[in-house]
Amino acid sequence: MDDELAALAELHGVATWYEDANQRRADVDADVVVAVLAQLDVDASTPEAVRRALAAPRPEPRTLVLRAGDVLGGPGSLLLEGGGELALPAEPPLGYHRLGDRTVVVAPRALEPPPRAWGWMLQLYAMRSDESWGMGDFADLATIARRSADELGAGVLLVNPVQAVAPTTPVERSPYSPSSRRFANPLYLRVEDTDAYREADAATRAAVDALRPDNDTELIDYDAVWTAKRAALELLWPSVEHPAPEGDLRDFARFCALAEVHGPDWRQWPEAQRDPATATADPERVAFHAWLQELCERQLADARQAAGAMPVGIVHDLPVGVHPGGADTWAVRDAFAPDVRVGAPPDAFSQLGQDWNLPPWRPDRLAEQGYEPFRAVLRSVLRHGDGVRVDHVAGLWRLWWIPPGEPAKRGTYVNYDDDAMLAVLTLEAHRAGAVVVGEDLGTVEPKVTEGLHEHGMLSSAVLWFQRDYDRPGHPLVPPGRWTTSAMASISTHDLPTVAGFLGAEHVRLRAELGQFANDPEGELRNAERERAELIALLKQEGVAADDLVTAFHALLAKAPSLLLLTSPQDALGETRQPNLPGTVDQYPNWRIPLPVRLSGLFEDARVRRVAGAFAPGRGR
Repeated sequence: MDDELAALAELHGVATWYEDANQRRADVDADVVVAVLAQLDVDASTPEAVRRALAAPRPEPRTLVLRAGDVLGGPGSLLLEGGGELALPAEPPLGYHRLGDRTVVVAPRALEPPPRAWGWMLQLYAMRSDESWGMGDFADLATIARRSADELGAGVLLVNPVQAVAPTTPVERSPYSPSSRRFANPLYLRVEDTDAYREADAATRAAVDALRPDNDTELIDYDAVWTAKRAALELLWPSVEHPAPEGDLRDFARFCALAEVHGPDWRQWPEAQRDPATATADPERVAFHAWLQELCERQLADARQAAGAMPVGIVHDLPVGVHPGGADTWAVRDAFAPDVRVGAPPDAFSQLGQDWNLPPWRPDRLAEQGYEPFRAVLRSVLRHGDGVRVDHVAGLWRLWWIPPGEPAKRGTYVNYDDDAMLAVLTLEAHRAGAVVVGEDLGTVEPKVTEGLHEHGMLSSAVLWFQRDYDRPGHPLVPPGRWTTSAMASISTHDLPTVAGFLGAEHVRLRAELGQFANDPEGELRNAERERAELIALLKQEGVAADDLVTAFHALLAKAPSLLLLTSPQDALGETRQPNLPGTVDQYPNWRIPLPVRLSGLFEDARVRRVAGAFAPGRGR
């Protein structure tokens, strides 16, 4: 790659090389760099074009970032977020202010640490109660919060993403590919927990009740659940007063109304409907979908109130992106690079790289818009939660962009202004009084974890991965040496459950699906070695190993990490993990219900033993 192209790429934050998973330099092909620059509207197709782009004047930054106590130089005046002006030089208050055509973000230097607590990592859809309509819902979340605090001493609930998917069938199963990150998923509504149902006449309520789907299916049937709930809510809808929605809610509801007619991907719609400026939707359906969002807001608020006794409360999970043809890219398209897919470069587990089929935000457009799209997403999540877990938090620093027509391995990193992204995240969390957890697992630059801790945010620690990679053999790190500033767990939704790991279920399943490039017997031996190492760690830490599921939780309880989380699946000895990466239909991802009803969860002796392992010095 010639020096001029490399200089132009650096100017726009496009990597020409990176350090791979084996800490070796990997050079990016020049044509990939040219293709990615084109997605930023930078022509680098010829040497002459590169020189023109290098010679073009660079505009001043559209967003300035300050921390509390910093002085903004003068002369001039700053238009304050809350109104009024501040003569410069001065120390601006926290907030989003305007200096001419620039946004000035003033954020706290760091968040206050959360109190110590233990709690659950919930796959809410799996938490079926006697009252559920085929899957767990927002009312079940309230029950879990209340009973976990009162009966088990739990202090925090981490919930799988409950952001909106398109209101069509087949329903998108993955919670990490939402249509919008700014609105909630009506699939989780409890129909009976609405004023419209409570105030309906007996005949209407009977008609609604008759629509309730099977609550005992072997797997979660999202299509049956949504079909039934939508029909039930439509029966209640005529009695509802429904003023026309406004602003972002109107745009989202318009997308939903159009998706019902034309399908979930706006890129396949008739030409006039692809542009919000020319699209026309049925006002009645627009109002209906806006009402569904109002119901979601109320039920999420009720769940949060039910968690009031918890020292932390409900933490919502924020996916790394949205569906490329979904509501957010339709309504806020100027912020996205629509033809790019986000993913990951090749590593030992994905030798061809990963393609997540999610369009990234353009860093230049975010800065031009004062990071308003990011602010809106955070506000939506924190409006009804006590914290946020940021999936693939390294994306605040950089994302792997795959240009059009290329496979996942033919991409490169594009850098974001992490100072600005962290400032916005810190300010929004501070205003909401919320905890922030960054998912920094896997191949992540050290500066990501360091940046989280510097801003008072928690990183992630998982027992399976807590090893000393600087020592031969990568020995396990005893929990007592784990960082305090972390949310620690034994496993995650993408990894084997405790019982699955102990029985090598993850090896058997992946071998059955042909996911191993080499002999599965070698993988089985590795799993047996890891199991033996963990059992040896139990002995070293003085933890009785007669009941290994409880023992691993007792081991986790030794960690000084502020938040300790486990899952009901782990506590109950479930062998099936919620999601198996690298599969779509070969495995029932996101569809496996809990093996017991919600009422039985709190009576189960295994759950009580796990809660007892965390009890000393934790919870309330």
